[in-house]
Amino acid sequence: MTPNDKPEAAPQKRMWGGRFAEDTDKLVEAFNASIDVDQKMALQDIQGSIAHATMLAEQQILAQDEAAQIIDGLESIRQDILAGRFEWKVELEDVHMNIERALTERIGAVGGKLHTARSRNDQVATDFRLWLREATNDLIELLKTARAVFVDLAETHLGVIMPGYTHLQVAQPILFSHHMLAYYEMFTRDQERFDDSLKRTNVSPLGAGALAGTGFPIDRHRSAELLHFSHAARNSLDAVSDRDFALEFLANASITMAHLSRLSEELILWSSQEFGFVTLPDSHTTGSSIMPQKKNPDVSELIRGKTGRVYGNLMSLLTVMKGLPLAYNKDMQEDKEGVFDSAETLTVSLRLTASMLPKITVHAERAKHAAGRAFSNATDLADYLARKGLPFREAHEVTGKLVTLCLQEGKDLQDLPLNQMQAVSDLIDEDVYAALALEQVVSARSSYGGTAQAQVEAQIAEARAALAG
Repeated sequence: MTPNDKPEAAPQKRMWGGRFAEDTDKLVEAFNASIDVDQKMALQDIQGSIAHATMLAEQQILAQDEAAQIIDGLESIRQDILAGRFEWKVELEDVHMNIERALTERIGAVGGKLHTARSRNDQVATDFRLWLREATNDLIELLKTARAVFVDLAETHLGVIMPGYTHLQVAQPILFSHHMLAYYEMFTRDQERFDDSLKRTNVSPLGAGALAGTGFPIDRHRSAELLHFSHAARNSLDAVSDRDFALEFLANASITMAHLSRLSEELILWSSQEFGFVTLPDSHTTGSSIMPQKKNPDVSELIRGKTGRVYGNLMSLLTVMKGLPLAYNKDMQEDKEGVFDSAETLTVSLRLTASMLPKITVHAERAKHAAGRAFSNATDLADYLARKGLPFREAHEVTGKLVTLCLQEGKDLQDLPLNQMQAVSDLIDEDVYAALALEQVVSARSSYGGTAQAQVEAQIAEARAALAG
């Protein structure tokens, strides 16, 4: 060896290797490792380990000074992780082994006592639930912010009339505010789903061991209390086998992304030259490298596109779990990456939507003009005739004949002379024109939850009260 040569680093001793005589193949080692993904749970792993060490000391399974050393060592590792100084090693497979190895290197053999009465199976399930609980709470706050944005838009643009569509064909005029409040309702349900899922996520698997519990006199209820879980999982086998909480999170995220995608699609349509109902802000759009006039709704398009990514994560985990026997199987290492990705995708999508919507410009005249086309007041003519005593089905037929007449003459219903209308039905009188005016058509929809302004104002007031509560 020359003076410049460095001795080769001693191979890392595997923390499970006592039974093995042969080294792990390097490709197997890389394939088996999850550290690139699960290091995201490092702080939760330390949180769970501190609670476990505290409980072990309280149960006199560890001496108080041993637990204090372990906790001090874990706190120093936490600081290194937060500062970006911690060195992650692939050969140690995962976040748990990396932290435990670092702990024993810092405080000596007593660090090996931390793993008393637990397994990586209950440890990873605990970390995952802690991480997902935090992520879910963050998303609940973002959803509340988005809901408030829809209410603000509804209040700001209260008098704006726009077309309501079915089959993407003009159907009836509605208030723009009514449309925004529909999204408020959708995102309210999303928030409720995430909130409800917390009671199934917030359950402690810690102390369940590999699958059958432990012979040590641990107190799982105390561990759950220290980690602010609502209770300890009742069955140790289910505790380490269950990933329903992750599936439920992905299902909730998929539904929320579906709502974001529908909103994005409408913003894309409404901001096109053909619709022209809104202009999206420069801050959330991009241009073209060749066409200088372009203003592309890239944020909305990307949200719409990333929806499929979140759906895929749900399908992936459903597929992983569908045929697994109890308890833990290595397949379940695939449970976290899609959840982490979906949480990040949904977080960014909600933040961008909530920051973009207050900046849109609503073109009230253009929207109102579009609402008055395509005979959007035809139903009101049929209702007018029904109020005069004509059975609705006959009123429907009369209105259809008048629409055909309008199409032949290139007119809207409100532009037809009274005598032409009366030639089709003598029940029609001069007051029909007031009934066909867009403002009257909107205000006539005064049933609970309808688009009449008084109803919309009531919906806004209810929404404000709910958000305040």
